Amino acid sequence: MNRLVSLLVGTALAAAAGSSLQAQTAAPVWAPTKPIRMIVAYPAGGPTDVIARVVAQDLSASLGQQVIVENIAGAAGALGTRQVAKAEPDGHTITFGNNQTHGNNMFMLKDPGYDAVKDFAPLAGSGAFEHVFVVRNTLPAQSINDVIKLAKEKPGTLNYGSTGIGSGSHLSTELFMAKTGTQMTHVPYRGAAPLVQDLVGGQIDIANSTLPSVIEQIKAGQVRAVAIGSPQRNPKLPDVPTLREQGIMGADANSWTAFFAPAATPKPAIDRLSSEIIKSLKKPETVAALDKIGFTIDLRTPDQFRPYQIEEIQVWSNVAKQAGIKPGE
Repeated sequence: MNRLVSLLVGTALAAAAGSSLQAQTAAPVWAPTKPIRMIVAYPAGGPTDVIARVVAQDLSASLGQQVIVENIAGAAGALGTRQVAKAEPDGHTITFGNNQTHGNNMFMLKDPGYDAVKDFAPLAGSGAFEHVFVVRNTLPAQSINDVIKLAKEKPGTLNYGSTGIGSGSHLSTELFMAKTGTQMTHVPYRGAAPLVQDLVGGQIDIANSTLPSVIEQIKAGQVRAVAIGSPQRNPKLPDVPTLREQGIMGADANSWTAFFAPAATPKPAIDRLSSEIIKSLKKPETVAALDKIGFTIDLRTPDQFRPYQIEEIQVWSNVAKQAGIKPGE
């Protein structure tokens, strides 16, 4: 009996020692030691900014430090994105980017000032914006085919707005023109908010905008939706037909979004930030808030997002080449 007791005690002590050693050698969970800057490379008020603020508010609670959204717009989103690429890689500076800042700028700008792949570590792919063609109310067009007819009657007379050179709204409209044999004049803006303001005011004719940026204006009757650029109709706009339904094939597009940190950010910080962002985007209240503005959540872990990002850069680079679009400044 004494030998059995001694054996059990010895086993328990060994297990305790092993657990203590494991606890001492396990990597500590990273935690921020000061407020986190979440840079959005677009003006305040646009859909990218709105989503960033929803997640930032949630992260402030889960991380125990305030997450401050900072808008640094300009240079097709490159200005703010550059600052993140060059920031101290300690987990205290991150960005909410998209297919322009972390994709199309690589081939649409002569020198964006960063490499979208090499200079950043993905934290989470968050989802995508569907695109919808909207026209000013005074434009005599009730369908996308009416727009095509107007564009063909006087090539270059209609002007279309985008959220900047190389943005999803820019390249998707170029793709649309290539597929329909039309020509319109491009008017780039620094973000969705000023674009929508001018569309409502009648300064531009049409835009292939992200749904969240124009859904309220559509519902209020301030602009007219003539086509959804997705395979299926959107339940928030059930009466708006798709491009495919109107006979236009191969011109669908959406604009993805994702969170990033500087590439050299330590793995414990990457892991914690990624985990908390994904948790936030899974919360029913977050899903409901983003669904309300027309944003579709489609989560990707860092390992899942990287190959997707590289593939998207290649796809849209080919679109730009086929459309004959040359890099801007």
